[in-house]
Amino acid sequence: MDKYGIDNHKLIYHIPRVNKWLQGINIYPIYIEIGLYGGCNHRCIFCAFRLLEYKPSTLDTRYLKDFILEAAAMGVKSVLYSGEGEPLLHKDVADIIVFTKKSGIDVALATNGVMFDKDKANRLLRHLSWLKFSLDASCDKTYALIHGTRKDDFNIVMRNIKEAVKIRNRYNHNCTIGVQFLLLPQNCREVKALAKIMGNIGVDYLVIKPYSQHRLNSKIQHGFNYNKFFYLEKEMGRYERNGFQIIFRRHAMEKLGENKPYRHCLALPFATCISTEGDMFPCNYFLGKKEFAFGNIYKENFKKIWNGKKRKKVMGFIYNKLDTESCRRACRLDNINRYLWELKNPNSHVNFI
Repeated sequence: MDKYGIDNHKLIYHIPRVNKWLQGINIYPIYIEIGLYGGCNHRCIFCAFRLLEYKPSTLDTRYLKDFILEAAAMGVKSVLYSGEGEPLLHKDVADIIVFTKKSGIDVALATNGVMFDKDKANRLLRHLSWLKFSLDASCDKTYALIHGTRKDDFNIVMRNIKEAVKIRNRYNHNCTIGVQFLLLPQNCREVKALAKIMGNIGVDYLVIKPYSQHRLNSKIQHGFNYNKFFYLEKEMGRYERNGFQIIFRRHAMEKLGENKPYRHCLALPFATCISTEGDMFPCNYFLGKKEFAFGNIYKENFKKIWNGKKRKKVMGFIYNKLDTESCRRACRLDNINRYLWELKNPNSHVNFI
């Protein structure tokens, strides 16, 4: 069982906001994904943002803090620092994470982990709700191939994961530490080896997920048949112990070959994203396409952007003209869309509970 809901959605815990949305009320998002830095110290072959060219754009700390304060007041519940590049390359990343948590917003970090050293672990683990390392290999050779970096980085990340777990456990910080493994032709033979390693280290979970083509990545065209690897779901159970869980995202893999059961993207009022240049977009699928930006946090406050004419125009286009089949397969909002579509389009027997 996926106790973290990684292969599901969590709108069922936000019924009042869902109810307002059903009534046609303009709600504020629950979740925001924020890119802190456009550059990256890796060149992963699977990177969704490859076509943005890793420009070293930096989100301004002062404007971001003003935005975070307003977001908290508007009812935003969580922020993930991830985005176009490696967030730990932002010089103020530690200060930003601490500030976000102290503002009353749950905060998480997704990273390749090379720069999440002992000092950052000591400072940040107490403030993070969860921390996820992108690892994608069980040995340095495969890691270097997939992450487009030197072999040494694998050993650095492994050391940083071990240190993070040790510090989290020593001080009993309430931070979930996970590792992500994107299942690819280049690493598919290393899943079991990594599961054993992560179980020994003591992370909370290893998530095994499929690759989903993003419009900003033209690098991978693998035609990978994930059905051949469904047998791994049962075999992974032998590596689970002492609270360590393996989340095999079979549902996401199956959806890659399905038609979407909804005609419109309904989830966008509940989430949004901000680029390293301060532009607010409906989701990261639209990053870099200025015509889809709601506004910019350097020029307007959150309330004005969210209630502005530009957002209304963009959302109108997405709802009325965008073909959801052209969007990313099994995207982060897919399960939310399925849930909301069913709420909007119930069958005739819903009273027979």
